Amino acid sequence: MSFLRRMFGGDGEGHGTGRAPRDPAAAAAEDAEHERALLREEAVRLSDELLARQMRYADRSWTPPAQGGERRADDAENNA
Repeated sequence: MSFLRRMFGGDGEGHGTGRAPRDPAAAAAEDAEHERALLREEAVRLSDELLARQMRYADRSWTPPAQGGERRADDAENNA
């Protein structure tokens, strides 16, 4: 919703930001720059060698076998 408010300058009932509506092209350029900044920050955060190694081997992590089985105590089963 905030994106639409920024794009069109409010909802027309006085609940806007008090600013004039912006040019849609300028808003799109600003959003693209924001996305690029987020991607840069994410790349810096993930550039840590230990974190990269953990992510590389995450699919090989060991999980203990499930205890018990598929059957549960409240399952309706006729043993008659």
